[in-house]
Amino acid sequence: MKKSLMAMAFGTFGLGIAEFAMMGILGSIAQDLQISITQAGHLISAYALGVCVGSPALLLVRKFPLKRILLLLSVVILAGNLCAAAAPNFTMLLIARFLSGFPHGAYFGVASIIAQRLAPEGKATQAVSIMMAGMTVATVFGVPLGTALSNAISWRLTFVLVSCWSIISLYGIWRWVPRMDALPDTGFKGQFRFMKSPAPWLIVFGTLIGGGGVYCWYSYINPLLTNVSGFSVSSLSWLMVLAGLGMVAGNLIGGRLADKYPAGLVAAVVQSCMVVTLLSIFFFASVPWLSVLLMMIGTAGLFGVGSPLQYLIIRFSKGGEMLGAASIQIAFNVGNALAAWCGGLALQAGWNDRYPALVGVPLAFIGCMLLFTLHYKYERQLSKQTE
Repeated sequence: MKKSLMAMAFGTFGLGIAEFAMMGILGSIAQDLQISITQAGHLISAYALGVCVGSPALLLVRKFPLKRILLLLSVVILAGNLCAAAAPNFTMLLIARFLSGFPHGAYFGVASIIAQRLAPEGKATQAVSIMMAGMTVATVFGVPLGTALSNAISWRLTFVLVSCWSIISLYGIWRWVPRMDALPDTGFKGQFRFMKSPAPWLIVFGTLIGGGGVYCWYSYINPLLTNVSGFSVSSLSWLMVLAGLGMVAGNLIGGRLADKYPAGLVAAVVQSCMVVTLLSIFFFASVPWLSVLLMMIGTAGLFGVGSPLQYLIIRFSKGGEMLGAASIQIAFNVGNALAAWCGGLALQAGWNDRYPALVGVPLAFIGCMLLFTLHYKYERQLSKQTE
């Protein structure tokens, strides 16, 4: 099981670099392709659009064995990043970024199902958190490396790095992930039947709104740390490493707790802690050491809800597990995009860099309430049915 999970985690590591390293290399791309930073920012949106479009495309391969689907998605990841590395102009790079994002949500969805099947009794959420750990580890090591390669040589090497890592992941999946039969086919309409229940929608909107609340603050973390907390621009690199370590810890701790306690309750409690954390950031960001501590707690909470909710959505999407599992990544990316816009409104209004955190508080609170509703109204009922 460990080799299989590590092989899939290699894939999420590459996806983490592909998604998050773009923020650090936008300037290099804009300069090289002679476009504005605003235009270069569309490359982030193209990736997110690919995530949203690619996840429902899983329905086309729903009859395939799970391992074959995962291998196919890994090949698309490799192809998309190779195309990005070789893109001769902005238009082709935009298309390559869309292609790179296409398998993102689908990969997480299929890998989550495989991880749960491989896990021993009572360890399903931990298995999902290990699979997802690659993305959080990427924020600590992969993203800084990709940014350094871009600054020292060329932004194209960042995508070459992801491509090389995709080859390693592809080999690991082929070598170590056991063959698994396809999920029972419930027909095309049957894939959407789970959406008639409110429970999956509570999970999706809990992810979108609750995670979006945290991203209101995190989208503008750099100006907050420099303009309010007083850190120098040169110190941002190691501060981002600390933020990444918070993500790693939150992901693994969240998975472990969700195997001991109800996953929905764990996610709801973590989300409620984010309400307090965002309020604390607003009031205490001017204290440097406390600002760093709160930053690490905030990033831990952002990813602490990931594996519990990824586990729960599969339980509540019978007959459409792949689509359900992939929908979490759609919600995460849409929430990220909306949060950046909401947080930006505060700054455009002339408020200082602490206010995006305050804007995120009501969103985090709504997400918290949705997840508590999920636990008390649906998760406990489901647990009684399976006992």
